[in-house]
Amino acid sequence: MNQKWTTALWLCIAGSLFFFPFLGSVHLFDWDEINFAESAREMLLTQTYSRVQIDFQPFTEKPPLFFWLQSLSMYMFGVNEWAARFPNAVLGCIVLIILYFTGRQIKDHWLGLFWSLSFLGSLLPHLYFRSGIIDPLFNVFMFLAIIQLWSSIGQPDRYRKTQHVGLAGLYTGLAVLTKGPVGFLLIFLSFCVFWMMKKFRPVTNTRDILVYALTTFLTTTIWYGYETYKYGWTFIEEFTRRQIEIFTTSDAGHGQPVYYHFIVLLLGCFPSSLLALKAMYHYRESEDIDFKKWMLSVLLVVLIVFSASTTKILHYSSFAYYPITFFAAWYMHGQISNKKWSLGNWWIAGLLFSLIIGVMFIGIGIFPLWKSQVIPYIKDEFAAANLSANVLWSGWEWISGFVLLTGTTAGWWLLRKNKIKTSGWILFGSVAVSMLLFTAMIIPRIEQYTQGANIRFFKSLKGKEVYVGTAGYKSYAHLFYTDKQPQVMSAKPLEILANEDWDIPVFLSVKNIHRSRLDTLPQFTLIGEENGFLFFVKQPKIK
Repeated sequence: MNQKWTTALWLCIAGSLFFFPFLGSVHLFDWDEINFAESAREMLLTQTYSRVQIDFQPFTEKPPLFFWLQSLSMYMFGVNEWAARFPNAVLGCIVLIILYFTGRQIKDHWLGLFWSLSFLGSLLPHLYFRSGIIDPLFNVFMFLAIIQLWSSIGQPDRYRKTQHVGLAGLYTGLAVLTKGPVGFLLIFLSFCVFWMMKKFRPVTNTRDILVYALTTFLTTTIWYGYETYKYGWTFIEEFTRRQIEIFTTSDAGHGQPVYYHFIVLLLGCFPSSLLALKAMYHYRESEDIDFKKWMLSVLLVVLIVFSASTTKILHYSSFAYYPITFFAAWYMHGQISNKKWSLGNWWIAGLLFSLIIGVMFIGIGIFPLWKSQVIPYIKDEFAAANLSANVLWSGWEWISGFVLLTGTTAGWWLLRKNKIKTSGWILFGSVAVSMLLFTAMIIPRIEQYTQGANIRFFKSLKGKEVYVGTAGYKSYAHLFYTDKQPQVMSAKPLEILANEDWDIPVFLSVKNIHRSRLDTLPQFTLIGEENGFLFFVKQPKIK
């Protein structure tokens, strides 16, 4: 009992040390981070909590649960980057504890601890708890539903079985309230694959199915029912249409090859991804337990569904972080318990990945040294102008890559020597430290190249009675960073902004590759140009 709660406390402290520092040191990134933060800001400003808005117009792409948390955070800490990312940082600490207790329930202390460490010490799983996107909350609700479904199967006590199924329905409903029916779809498909792995033997009954369906429905009705009653079927119709567009078309240029998410998870979940592959190689040799089947089902479903989707975005496959880190922990636990899974030459693959990723991080850290040699070869005019930004580097940014390279190299060597516990601390710990350094020292500088000039322009207009927009590209940054108010007109097409008279100045941000669109509109005057962004103004006519 003391070991259990002491470990949970230390994991919470570790999460706090890694997820909260420098949380607000960099501007929110377009689109998703700023989109969601802006919706939460507008929700707080208008006190309209029953509908999600963007530019003070109904936003039908997402349900409201995550925005409720963000608006609460902004109420507590103010409207800023820290507040927008705070809910996910808190959630990161909670997830580490959930993984630990789940691992203990499956096996023992070490499986739980390795699972938490692998999540904390893998690249993307670590990073997304420092973000302001919806997926961490969405994924944890689906994961909790999976845990409850697993707990219900084989439970002899009818009351406890019903309790687990009811909680699974509750968590599924909360996932649907976070990101929509895809939360139910992924759980349902995972169950189907799990059932197939069980050779379609009975794993539940009609009563449990009805309890699950009812609790899921009642939970989602908390908001979907109210929305439909008050505003009709508009949200559901437009939301459904939007999801079909995302799945069947390359939305906003996010078309990627079918293997995109395989590469993202292999590299992004390093070093857990390599350990997970090793564990799956020994899948049939290891203990046959239902939870392992559940995790494999989740991984297969995520890869198939989001590889089939035409629109492919980095965080779409983030639910796979749970099974990948589980299998990594399962492999390390197997090494402790029986040491029958020889690492063999697999550690060489680990060293190779450490070298590639470590050198890449070091290369980014010394970017100013080779920037001038690279820019002439960049054919994209906008990207080249971005990289020409004058960004101050301290000269120590390479340290992040150095920590990752040396730490993971030592970790793989110790793992080869069967020093499993020590290797786990060093392997995952070095990645966690490296990512903390990377987010503190490198990401703010990357942001200055990609959108820094644009954000500075928008912030210079904050609180002024003006219209601010973009032309030729989509952004939410002007809404959030000018602190746009409800009385200011919403977005207008460029031609209307140019040809109609307005009582306030109209400011536009334009990428240099779209300059020709403004050259044909003499109503607009160029007032500035920086790092690929052009800034125009149209003054109101004097009456």
